[in-house]
Amino acid sequence: MPDHPRFESLEGLRGTGKSTLAPMLAAARGAVLVATVPSLYQPLRHAVDERTNVEARMCLYLSALFTAAEEIRHHLDAGVPVVVESYFARCLANHQALGAQLDVTLPSWLPTPVTYHLVCDDAERQRRLAGRDKPPSRWDVLIETVPDRLTDAYASFPMRRVDTTGLGPDEVLRVITDTDTQGAQLHADAEPVGAHPHLLSAVPRHTARTCGP
Repeated sequence: MPDHPRFESLEGLRGTGKSTLAPMLAAARGAVLVATVPSLYQPLRHAVDERTNVEARMCLYLSALFTAAEEIRHHLDAGVPVVVESYFARCLANHQALGAQLDVTLPSWLPTPVTYHLVCDDAERQRRLAGRDKPPSRWDVLIETVPDRLTDAYASFPMRRVDTTGLGPDEVLRVITDTDTQGAQLHADAEPVGAHPHLLSAVPRHTARTCGP
């Protein structure tokens, strides 16, 4: 068991492969796949998602993430590696892109993952989304109207870009796991998320009014 177990997160737009890759990466790493919206939040999540208040939604998801972070820290302290499908970067970037005005300073105790930013050619990404059985939520539709703002918000976070265009899940997994052989540091980052408060500035409401709730 390593002294510093891996903590890894997958970020990116819908259709880039996060939900497919997360359990595969966890299995490859012998890691626990932690849900960043714990089950106790699911009923309230569905209720809030039906409403239009972007700040209320952001606060709910932040609360869920803080709850999940406690579980993540417990696993890491026990020497168990962890994988998550999205983390604070997604919550902050998505809601900022949609016009949330909250300024957030994250606490220093939060574990910081090595983060892979999955990207994909937009035409292929849209084909993947069209093949899904589950219809998009109103929030999914809204975020698709501001991809440039979301990309800009994501750019503030330290992430490793992984292009999934034209690759099957096994090939993408290989790209990620091959990072080991390239000498990259893949263990839980000693620098807390809260060490980057400049990443968390709010997007002014007037710049996103046409797209937000």
